[in-house]
Amino acid sequence: MSARLRLVTDRAAVAGAPLPAADPPHEEPLREEPGPGAARCLGLYAKLAAGVTVVTARGEDGPLGMTVSAVTSLSARPPLLLACLRDGSRTLAAVRARRAFAVHLLREEQQELAGRFASPTTTAAERFAGTDTRQVLGVPVLAGSLAWSVCLTEDVRRYGDHHLVVGRVAAVHVGGGRPLLWHDRRFGALTEPVPDAAG
Repeated sequence: MSARLRLVTDRAAVAGAPLPAADPPHEEPLREEPGPGAARCLGLYAKLAAGVTVVTARGEDGPLGMTVSAVTSLSARPPLLLACLRDGSRTLAAVRARRAFAVHLLREEQQELAGRFASPTTTAAERFAGTDTRQVLGVPVLAGSLAWSVCLTEDVRRYGDHHLVVGRVAAVHVGGGRPLLWHDRRFGALTEPVPDAAG
C-alpha cells in the first residue's frame, strides 16, 4: 500500500495501553503464559495499523459503546464483520444479550469522539452526550461517521482476554471522507487524497 501515515499526538490514550480497552479496566491482570511476555506482545500489536471504530449496543439502561481498533471484514456472502471486544466490558455484555450491535468507522476529524469512547473514566451517558444518535433496528447509531453498519450477532467466542464477535450485516451506510487510523499507540491519518463515496 502506498498510503502514508501522518501521525498525530494521542491525548486520549494512556501511554502503553492499547486503544481497544474502552470500558473500566478488567480487574484480572494479564497472566504470563509460555512464550514472549505480555509487554513484548503488546509492543508487536502496537505496530499494527488499523482503522478506528466505535462499537455500540443497546444496554438495559440506555446506549453503550466503546472504541475498538480490532475490527475487520470477514465475508461478503454472507456479509459478516468481526470485532474483538475486551472480556468484562459492558458493551460486550449488551452485544451478547441483545444479539445486535453497530460498528462505526470514524473520520480523521473524530479523534475526540474516539478518545471519549475509549476513556475508562467516562460514563456511558457522557460518551453519548452531544452526539447525534438514532435507532436503527433497535441499535444506537452515531451520525457523522465515515461509514456504519448494524449487525446481528452470529457468534461470540472468548480467546484470552478478548472475545471475537461475528456479526451479520443487516444495515449499512457508507459516506465520504478520510478514516481515522491507529498506529504505535497514536492516532494518524492518510496523507493521500481519498475519493468521496456514498452508498
